[in-house]
Amino acid sequence: MSDVEGKILKMYDKSKPEDEDLADTKYYLHWLWGVVAVLVGMVFWLCIALVNAENQRYALLTNKCADPVFKGEVDRQCLRIVSSRDHWWEHLWYGVTHLRAEQPEARRR
Repeated sequence: MSDVEGKILKMYDKSKPEDEDLADTKYYLHWLWGVVAVLVGMVFWLCIALVNAENQRYALLTNKCADPVFKGEVDRQCLRIVSSRDHWWEHLWYGVTHLRAEQPEARRR
């Protein structure tokens, strides 16, 4: 290599990007996407739990699972399979928009 080429290479040596720490950036991005995936999974799981709880709550409120043999009791098998509203998203919408339970008229005073 000639002296002129050496000067040119030395001049452009600092303009070359440093790629030693690029692997660390990829590691952090994978970690971040993993956290996002876990959080989305948790939100999905909580929505399913809310829909199931609201379905059972509304079935108890409307007395859809009354035990036919023992008056005043609840049929627990019915609570597992009851569909108290037409669609699951109605349970989700009600559960998200109503943060406090509705009180009967006699207790409001």
